Amino acid sequence: MKEYINYLYHRGYLTDIDMHFAKFITGLGKNDDPDMYLAAALASNATGNGDVYFDLTSVAENPFLMGLEEEGIVKWPKLSGWLQKIRQSPVVGRPGDYRPLILDGKNRLYLYRYWDYEKKLSQSIIRRSGEDIRDLDVARLTDGLKRLFPQNQDNELDRQMLAAYIAAIKKFCIISGGPGTGKTFTMAKILALLLELSGKQRLKILLAAPTGKAAARIAESIEDAKKTLNSRSDIIEAIPSEAYTIHRMLKTIPGSPYFHHNHENPLDADVVVVDEASMIDLALMSKLLWAVPFDSRLILIGDKDQLASVETGFVLGDICDRENVHAFSGYFCKKFEAVTQQKMDLPVKEQKDKGGLYDCMVVLKKNYRFTGSSGIGELSRAVNQGETHKVLGLMKDSPDQIFWKKISRPHDLLRSLGKRVIKGYRDYLNTDDPYRALELFNRFKILCAVKIGLIGVHAVNRLAEQVLSREGLIAPDRSSTNPWYKGRPVLITRNDYSLKLFNGDMGITLPASGSNGKDLYVYFSGESGELRRFLPYLLPEHETVYAMTVHKSQGSEFDHVLLILPDRDYPVLTRELLYTGITRTRETVSIWSTEDVLKTTISRKIERTSGLKDALWG
Repeated sequence: MKEYINYLYHRGYLTDIDMHFAKFITGLGKNDDPDMYLAAALASNATGNGDVYFDLTSVAENPFLMGLEEEGIVKWPKLSGWLQKIRQSPVVGRPGDYRPLILDGKNRLYLYRYWDYEKKLSQSIIRRSGEDIRDLDVARLTDGLKRLFPQNQDNELDRQMLAAYIAAIKKFCIISGGPGTGKTFTMAKILALLLELSGKQRLKILLAAPTGKAAARIAESIEDAKKTLNSRSDIIEAIPSEAYTIHRMLKTIPGSPYFHHNHENPLDADVVVVDEASMIDLALMSKLLWAVPFDSRLILIGDKDQLASVETGFVLGDICDRENVHAFSGYFCKKFEAVTQQKMDLPVKEQKDKGGLYDCMVVLKKNYRFTGSSGIGELSRAVNQGETHKVLGLMKDSPDQIFWKKISRPHDLLRSLGKRVIKGYRDYLNTDDPYRALELFNRFKILCAVKIGLIGVHAVNRLAEQVLSREGLIAPDRSSTNPWYKGRPVLITRNDYSLKLFNGDMGITLPASGSNGKDLYVYFSGESGELRRFLPYLLPEHETVYAMTVHKSQGSEFDHVLLILPDRDYPVLTRELLYTGITRTRETVSIWSTEDVLKTTISRKIERTSGLKDALWG
């Protein structure tokens, strides 16, 4: 068994952290049993791969990877004996015990902290979703819903109104929907409705998002939406326009994974709204919910079909049980129809008692950006459903919006890419006006699935600089280590609250007016559209951004997107990644990929082990 463990380590299946953790655990248990060492290493490895636990049952008595048995590698320990050794270890406990590792009744092996995060999160959601807001003024609710969400001409159920109704009567509300479905616009109306319902008591409302860029975006979107609200001026003025990152809202304790606000010191808020919830990992979501007072409303907004967090778990997808469509309870439907006089034409779940989590969620489906006949809209839906033949057909037959370039060899792609880089970035590089440069730069973006390789982000950014330099559009100084030149685009990768620059912000390097090209500044758009400039050496961590990963692009929108998939398969290639990349565009998307890689990407879904869905829906 020790040879097997070493083999997994040297082949890269186990990391240094996994090995050190396993050594620590076996030392703590004063038992150097290789089976226990392997279990601890795999539990550590699972969380490093985004899983919440390691499923012993799924692999016991089977080879770790196809082909290992042919190389003479032994198989896993027999499950019964393995479980017995793990249970007898003093460092392993059952759910409810305080031990470094937790083994539950379904043979799922957790690191304690992740078991605890999952337990606390599920308990908080179940508790919040089980109760309605009391003492609501029904007449005022009816009036507000009718005024803010006037009846449409086709008499279809207004899902935005449904979302507002849920947010009004429930302590916990989830609003999901793809780009262009009006999530943030709906949120502004919901805040107006909640303020109207509160009467003379002014609500304390907090807006937040996982990243600084997403926080700035929701603040900007709500500020724009406030101009269109059919509500009193004092109500509109009371809707906040400032948003925080979740870390800033909860107040990070330096050098600690904990926050100033927690279950014992909750946030001072009546309503907490969190945008881009799909980007939140298990640990952060658990800490967030335990910091929001139980009597407050918590509203999560996000796209359940987008990429999961780069950290552990697929939290929004698990909360929404994204594989299934859940009906509202009969109790909920009767109340909704009585208040709104709208017919609930959705599936009804017969319940004698009040409903649960299924009465707290709404998926917005009407797309105001991509109409039913939109090729991009159809493409994104087909990708979501895993309909490979339909995807390939749309990519071949929608020449106005979708362009597919089949990759034969990476070097052929690189030659074509040079031409696309010049076409996409020439205009912004030919202006000295920072406003105009930022506007033109954000019209086009190259998105890559991976960072490494011939067509990963790093290589594409180097190629872009070489091509644009040969074309005379940029002039980097190759004789020095100074990376700065006129036109260099940069992506901020670490929040700096003092400068109000956040992870995901993009800026353009240009000379100051009247400096004859000598004094370079990096220009960013402010929250209200104003121009902000910084000396390059003041910026927090950053990187060149002619191309960026699909993960980094979440929350961004561009007129035209070039999405490049690698020429061979990687585990990161999933339909969620493809869907996220496609839906970053407003107008056109070009996808460069081999047909085989594209098919594999559509067929593969993000599958992360988690007990959260079982706890909420099981």
